[in-house]
Amino acid sequence: MVSAILTETQPFDSNFKYGVEFKERQSSTHLADHQVAVQIQAAAFNHRDVWILMDQYDGTVLDSVLGSDGVGYITQNGQRGQRVLINPGYGWDSDERGPERDFHILGLLPVIGTLTTEEVIVEKEDIVPCPEFLSMTEAAALPLAGLTAYRSLFTKGLVQKGQHILITGIGGGVALFALQFAVAAGAHVYVTSSSPEKIQKSIELGAIGGVNYKDENCMEELKKLLGNNVLSAVIDGAGGPLYAQYPKLMRPGGIVVGYGQTATVKTGLNIPLSYLINNIDYRGVTMGSRVEFRKMVEFVEKHKIRPIVSHVWKGLSKDTFEQAILTMSRGNQFGKLVIEF
Repeated sequence: MVSAILTETQPFDSNFKYGVEFKERQSSTHLADHQVAVQIQAAAFNHRDVWILMDQYDGTVLDSVLGSDGVGYITQNGQRGQRVLINPGYGWDSDERGPERDFHILGLLPVIGTLTTEEVIVEKEDIVPCPEFLSMTEAAALPLAGLTAYRSLFTKGLVQKGQHILITGIGGGVALFALQFAVAAGAHVYVTSSSPEKIQKSIELGAIGGVNYKDENCMEELKKLLGNNVLSAVIDGAGGPLYAQYPKLMRPGGIVVGYGQTATVKTGLNIPLSYLINNIDYRGVTMGSRVEFRKMVEFVEKHKIRPIVSHVWKGLSKDTFEQAILTMSRGNQFGKLVIEF
């Protein structure tokens, strides 16, 4: 089987430190009783993959198989032929506070990986039956971003029906899932983006409205959209200077959930005094537990939520891999980027 391996070879873009080699790997024939083999049918990309290549992600392991999202059929040690989703986390069972033991994410492990390998070996507890109504590309788009959005909204953000919330940077996978999940839960959602087209698409998906975060008056515009309402939560994947302004639009005791820092990955995030004065909680999120993963898939099944897929490439190859990564790094997509095997 073919896998995309992280190496120190010449990177395919000047912004990257590491390169990728496509290598043949022998399929495993001996599995432990607690493991299953899954033949991958489709897989999706995340910003995490770009950060790994840029050497901006902790715990880089050379010669590991890249990728974190996948859907496929069980081929060994389970119900053969069953279509399953793979939990991209490893080592986090049920504790809502955080992992009980060493936590790893598929995509920096030398033995297992999903996105860019044709077969993956995972724990039986880390597979979930795939909702039948999802296509292969939709299913592949779900695991990592869906899990992160679910934990951000419900476990950390405590979002409930009737609340007003802000989701920043709409267009990426986590932000879009957060929008879809929040609308399904009955929350009133506002978004930010630098693209009027993305804001309009978000409104079509159920958002009340949105503002351009590059506009220096964007928080004043958001206040007008809110009217007499205040934000209960902000779901943010960027960081950046707007953090200082969120408390002005939030109720005392509101919650800001951060699942990424794309705007502050090099400088870090500064929490202003207004968070303390207004009792605003800042809560960080990195994916979620096995229990949350199952709950997320159940939520998707219950509400028949279809992931938004922006681009699809056919076949795993050097060209399709590089095209997907470069598309992700430019940030112009609206939805997930998927490869069909």
